[in-house]
Amino acid sequence: MTQTSQKDRVVIFDTTLRDGEQSPGATMSHLEKLEIAQLLDEMGVDIIEAGFPIASEGDFKAVSEIAQRSKNSMICGLARANYGDIDRCWDAVKHAEKPRIHTFIGTSPLHRAIPNLDMDQMAVRIHETVTHARNLCEDVQWSPMDATRTELDYLFRVVEIAIKAGARTINIPDTVGYTAPMESADLIRMLIEKVPGADDVIFATHCHNDLGMATANSLAAVAGGARQIECTINGLGERAGNTALEEVVMAMKVRGDIIPYYTDIDTTKLMNISHRVATVSGFAVQFNKAIVGKNAFAHESGIHQDGMLKNSETFEIMRPEDVGLAATNLVMGKHSGRAALRSKLEDLGFSLADNQLKDVFVRFKELADRKKEVFDEDLIALMRASEDVENNRLALQSLTVICGTDGPQKADITMVIDGEKVTASAAGDGPVDATFNAVKALHPHNARLQLYQVQAVTEGTDAQATVSVRMEEDGNIATGESADTDTVVASAKAYINALNRLLVRGERTGEGLRQISYKDIS
Repeated sequence: MTQTSQKDRVVIFDTTLRDGEQSPGATMSHLEKLEIAQLLDEMGVDIIEAGFPIASEGDFKAVSEIAQRSKNSMICGLARANYGDIDRCWDAVKHAEKPRIHTFIGTSPLHRAIPNLDMDQMAVRIHETVTHARNLCEDVQWSPMDATRTELDYLFRVVEIAIKAGARTINIPDTVGYTAPMESADLIRMLIEKVPGADDVIFATHCHNDLGMATANSLAAVAGGARQIECTINGLGERAGNTALEEVVMAMKVRGDIIPYYTDIDTTKLMNISHRVATVSGFAVQFNKAIVGKNAFAHESGIHQDGMLKNSETFEIMRPEDVGLAATNLVMGKHSGRAALRSKLEDLGFSLADNQLKDVFVRFKELADRKKEVFDEDLIALMRASEDVENNRLALQSLTVICGTDGPQKADITMVIDGEKVTASAAGDGPVDATFNAVKALHPHNARLQLYQVQAVTEGTDAQATVSVRMEEDGNIATGESADTDTVVASAKAYINALNRLLVRGERTGEGLRQISYKDIS
């Protein structure tokens, strides 16, 4: 497609750090938020919704620092329809080169009942709060939450009020994933046609995936005239998630013949950021996930393999390279050198300094000695496991597990805790349970294991296992991940990584995400 008209450009608004992080258990640390924001900025995301500044001191600090660090993206914060939220949001984003305030209120009958406002009272609230935000910030976005279940006449009315009050972007959220593609397109089209001043603003779409239609609904909204899509990496988000950034971007790239719009996203960075978000959130990408899933470019059936050997376009509509995945799976082994490893990792989207390469190379050699074949997926797992948490107060030194068919299993573990080597033994209902009990004997804690997940990275008995755990203690949630050819060792490392993160978060004050309700609105 020839990209000649700016009117055909779709703005990408990424809310991984706000809506995505609201997924139960997906809380990210401060440093992880900064890292994801940098990756989004480098990938070409137009607007990063960095958080909900009023939610906690930690959220405020993260949004503020992201605003100061961003080099390309506009930085946005979310605020409810009250002056306190909006002022706090502005304080967080005001140092960005391109700041935005995003304020919202629920407009459907169900949501109007929460703050107990009638239609006229809510209209006044919208006018006052959007005006207040516009007096602080040149770029204001307004959202009528649950717009797709709001009466049409009332939706037209409040959208007009927000435009007159100074909103530059009107976002139409399908907050509960209720609408369907035809409705999504028609709603945007009607708003543009019927609301005075609609030609002067950008309409955005924000879709949830409760019925599996988020991507379709977003693209339909663009066909109806929307020029901003709100989305997240891997479709991360509350309940069934949000529109997946990688899906809408690649749909426009691949099917420009019928979806004649474009974005400025560097799609070769999609795979890397997908893996990183999966790691820090603890939400693994399903194997058959579109674009970034492990099986998205895998072919097993004889007919498919034969077709691929003759012409890759027979069964692939995208090139793996287009999303940042190397075309060849098997290229590395124990005889490979540092230069080859660096080149391969760069092909996979990882950029390493010399000291980082030295550390990764040692672990690569250890892996190559244990595995006959080293695949791209193995290298990705190695990199994900090597991206250490904020400290390493707890570290695994050695682990021996005794398994028998009768009675409990036993684990003997040696750890280094705050520089001191300590050992312990513990029994359990299986080798992993025994190992976790041994860790707890050395580092007593009250953390509750919320998730334990094992995935084989590649095939074969020598395959690496990637283990993810999610733990909660005193309201703090942390994830840990590690990969090893020994599943029990990977489990121990992932468990210890999560404990390290909990130690960091427990030492901080005011960084836990506080749940907010309309009762807080004054």
